[in-house]
Amino acid sequence: MKKVFIISLLVQLCVTQMQAQATGAAAPPTPVIVTKAVSKPYADEVEALGTLRANESVELTSSVTEIVKKVSFDDSQRVKKGDVLVEMDTAEELAEMAEQESIMAEAQRQVNRLKPLIEQGAASTSTLTASERDLAGAKARMQAIESRIDQRVIKAPFDGVLGLRNISVGALAQPGSVIATIDDVSVMKLDFSVPEVFLSTLKPGVVIEAETEAYRGRVFEGRIANVDSRIDPVTRSIKARALIDNEEGLLKPGLLMKVELQKDPRDALLVPEEALVTDGPEHFVFVVVGPEGKQTVERRKVKIGTRSYGEAEVLSGLSVGELVVTHGTLRLRMGAPVVIKAVEKNGESLGELLKGSSAKQ
Repeated sequence: MKKVFIISLLVQLCVTQMQAQATGAAAPPTPVIVTKAVSKPYADEVEALGTLRANESVELTSSVTEIVKKVSFDDSQRVKKGDVLVEMDTAEELAEMAEQESIMAEAQRQVNRLKPLIEQGAASTSTLTASERDLAGAKARMQAIESRIDQRVIKAPFDGVLGLRNISVGALAQPGSVIATIDDVSVMKLDFSVPEVFLSTLKPGVVIEAETEAYRGRVFEGRIANVDSRIDPVTRSIKARALIDNEEGLLKPGLLMKVELQKDPRDALLVPEEALVTDGPEHFVFVVVGPEGKQTVERRKVKIGTRSYGEAEVLSGLSVGELVVTHGTLRLRMGAPVVIKAVEKNGESLGELLKGSSAKQ
């Protein structure tokens, strides 16, 4: 449909010009579509690939060799810090604790009995010192037993989500064997590397946008938290870490994400790329000037900056608010009369602009 409108417009223009030449009359104004040069927030985009990590991540393992008596969690369960996950056989340790409690109680009674006797001069101080030493030793042995019992109870070290369970009741837990994983995924860490030339852009607080094939069309926003202290001498790149809120729990550790961050945010004068006329290394635009009904065009040389999403940044040669021709540039020359058929405002298609122009007529 777009091509049909363009061909129709060109054919109409050629016929009109041929008629004008045959009658010796001046060529009619060239119909054009224009847009206003506007200034708006703009930034150069830096792209990179990054990998997600949990805010905290731990593999839960046993530190002793013991039989598992109770498992208190399921796969992918959300737990709180301190929740008991696995209990192992502690029968031997509990028996030792009962014995040690008896010894400690007897040592305490001995100390309590000797204190008044020393005040009365009926016992020596060295006897009390020995009894207090025995009591302290009993308490230390009790603490050792309690520590051994604690080693046989595995608790959640922080709030998080458990992974797959790798142990069952009756199994022999051994040091180093992974019982499950636990991840704090409330906030995700996104680690990515960018070339060293963008080092000045990597500052804490800079906003980043990340996308993943797992959720197409969904943009996750985060902020740079930290930048590595070293540049890789081989790749000449530096690693940065951004934090992304994960309240919905959609993001998982290990997920590959495409990262975009903004370099040199600024207000820039932008025009559509179709308004540019290229002549070798130089760029020009046609600017509509003059009062309505007597409008002509100026061929203006401009200096172009970066381009993004169909727009070009104009560094010089153009002012905010000037009308720039976007369609019809191929038949224009310096000073040629023009008539504005439509004004492009929000990236409308050519068909929509011509349709709107016909409706006004």
